[in-house]
Amino acid sequence: MTEPRMRQRGKGPQWEQRDLESFLVAYGDTSRPPLRSTVLTLDEIITDYIIETCHEAAAVASHARRQKIKLDDFKFMLRRDTAKLGRVSELLETDKELKMKRKTINLDEGNVVRSVEEEAGVGKKKRKEAVDEEGDEEGERRRKKKKGKKEDAGTVVSG
Repeated sequence: MTEPRMRQRGKGPQWEQRDLESFLVAYGDTSRPPLRSTVLTLDEIITDYIIETCHEAAAVASHARRQKIKLDDFKFMLRRDTAKLGRVSELLETDKELKMKRKTINLDEGNVVRSVEEEAGVGKKKRKEAVDEEGDEEGERRRKKKKGKKEDAGTVVSG
């Protein structure tokens, strides 16, 4: 089994210094702003971790006789670190839920309003009644039609 090819690592930091400083402060670095050497060291640690993780996932894929790395390869690689695996699983679930929610919402304003009304239990009949109450000419015609139909249904033809 061959080692995946290593790309030439770029000079300097790979991550935004502002993000790394925020990360350090969040985890208890008391010096503000954090020392430049501390930020560079953290950048190097994170970059090396990501590279090593990807190499391990590539080894798992290679063992399964695949060229491409799949998400399951990363999960398999993290199987011994339950905290990281749990966090990855949690993030994947959240991502799946967000995708489902995006599918259900149509970006057309009318469709969004209709879907919200339908979820609330407001049907087409109530929507038509709301339109009828606006007082436009079409609403007047609909009301007259409804009255005519109700009167026709109320009469009993005896023979």
